[in-house]
Amino acid sequence: MADQLLQQAQDIFEGQIDFEGQKLAELFSTIILTITAILALALGFYQQTIWVTLWVGLGGTAATFFVVVPPWPIYNENPEKWLRANSAMSGAGIEVDGKRIN
Repeated sequence: MADQLLQQAQDIFEGQIDFEGQKLAELFSTIILTITAILALALGFYQQTIWVTLWVGLGGTAATFFVVVPPWPIYNENPEKWLRANSAMSGAGIEVDGKRIN
């Protein structure tokens, strides 16, 4: 029972995403932060106050964090298919302290 709970917790907190998901997360963060920076600068300039600029920038950063950091399912749509380990090749040619490892 404890192993099942540990496995569920690991699945929740591990956050597996694939390589395409990493590209997508980077694209989202770049777009959101760029739009936020332009909006923050424009609003701060229009209202002539740095506080508006800082708060809009902080809000955009928080929104980016919410969009990019959690392992949303959209980030794991193309998982890698790893090759199985070949038992005949494991340890081939490895020597430790003069002993061959099988």
